[in-house]
Amino acid sequence: MDTVEILRTLVAFDTTSHRSNLDLVRWMAAYLDGHGVASRLIPSDDGAKANLLATIGPNVAGGVVLSGHTDVVPVAGQDWDGDPFALVERDGRLHGRGSADMKGFIAACLAAVPRWRGLALRRPIHLAFSYDEEVGCAGVPRLIAGLQAHVPSPALAIIGEPTGMRIGLAHRGFYGHRTVFRGRPAHSSDPALGTSAIEPAALLVAELARFGRALSVRGNRTTFNIGRIRGGSAINIVPGCCEVLWEFRPPDEASTAAVRNEVERLLAAMSPGVEVETAQIAEVPALAASHDSAAVAIARTLGALWPPREIPFGTEAGFFARAGIPSLVCGPGAIAQAHQPNEWIAASELQAADRLLARLGAWATGADAGVQCRIKGQQA
Repeated sequence: MDTVEILRTLVAFDTTSHRSNLDLVRWMAAYLDGHGVASRLIPSDDGAKANLLATIGPNVAGGVVLSGHTDVVPVAGQDWDGDPFALVERDGRLHGRGSADMKGFIAACLAAVPRWRGLALRRPIHLAFSYDEEVGCAGVPRLIAGLQAHVPSPALAIIGEPTGMRIGLAHRGFYGHRTVFRGRPAHSSDPALGTSAIEPAALLVAELARFGRALSVRGNRTTFNIGRIRGGSAINIVPGCCEVLWEFRPPDEASTAAVRNEVERLLAAMSPGVEVETAQIAEVPALAASHDSAAVAIARTLGALWPPREIPFGTEAGFFARAGIPSLVCGPGAIAQAHQPNEWIAASELQAADRLLARLGAWATGADAGVQCRIKGQQA
C-alpha cells in the first residue's frame, strides 16, 4: 500500500477524541505484523484507547522516533462538501478529517515500513503514535513512559505535525487551570452577612492581566487568557461560588515557574473567609530546541527544510524533550488546514514526507558518514 492508500484507510476510522481509537491502532498493529514488525499497545486507564509503539531495526540506542497522534477534532457543526471520513482527491489535494492533522504523516510512516524492512538497518526507527492529543495531550505521557521502558535512548524524536516539512524548533507551552472560589451566600440587602466569591475571582482576573502586561514590557512572550467565568445565582444574592477557567502560554520553563509563583502569591493574599482551590486541567510543555544540536543535524540531512521556525501551536514535542529525548517538529501539510471543514493535505506534501522517510532509511543503515562526523563533532 502506498501513502495515499494508507491515508484513505486511516481517515475512514472516526477517531474523534470523544471516541475510541482502538479499531485504528489494531489495524495499524495488524499492518505492521504483516510486514514482520511487532508492536505494543499501551492502553488508557479505562482500556478504551491505546498508544502504539513499534521498532523497525535493532533494539539499540541512537535511533529516531517518529511520533504522531491518532485522534482528530470533531466535524459537528462544520459545512463539509461530503463525508469527512472518506478521503477525496481534488486538484492535487486530499480532503478528509485528519488528512493534515495528522494522519498524513502517520500514513507516510506506515508506507515506508516495507522499504525499511528491506534494508540492513544499524539504527532503529521507532513508531510512537498517541491518543487524545487534541484534548490536552492525555495519552503521550503514558506513551513516553512505555518508550523509556522498552526502547534504548533515541537520538531524536520527530513529531510530524503539519509544518510544510520545515523544522520547528520552538513553541510556547500551554497550561490550563480551573480556580474555584467559595464564599458565603447571603441576601444582598445586608452583604455583610455573606462573603462574595465573585469579588476575589475578579481580582484574580485583573491581576493576571496586570502581570501579563508587566511580563510583556520586559520582553517576555507569555500570554494569558480568561476562558470562562461562572458564578452567582441572582442579582440580589451575595454569590457563594465562582469558577474561573484560565490559561497561560509560556515560552520556557523559567516563565512557567514565574507565573506559578505569582499566582500562588495572589491566591495566598485573597480575602479571609473565601476558600480557593486551583487545579491544573491541561498541560503542554514548551519546546525550545537548539539550532546546532546533533538532532537538528540529522533532520537537516534527511531533507527537513531550513531555516527553522517557531511554530504558533503546541505539540507533544515538549513532552519528549522534557523526558530527555532531543525533539523537533516536522511534518507534511499546513496547520491552516487543520480543524477546518474540508480539511486537506497536498499530495506533493505527502511525497515530500515519503522522500524524507526514504532518506531516514538510508541514514539508519549508517550510509551517511557525513552526518556521523558532524554528530561526533558536536558531542565531543
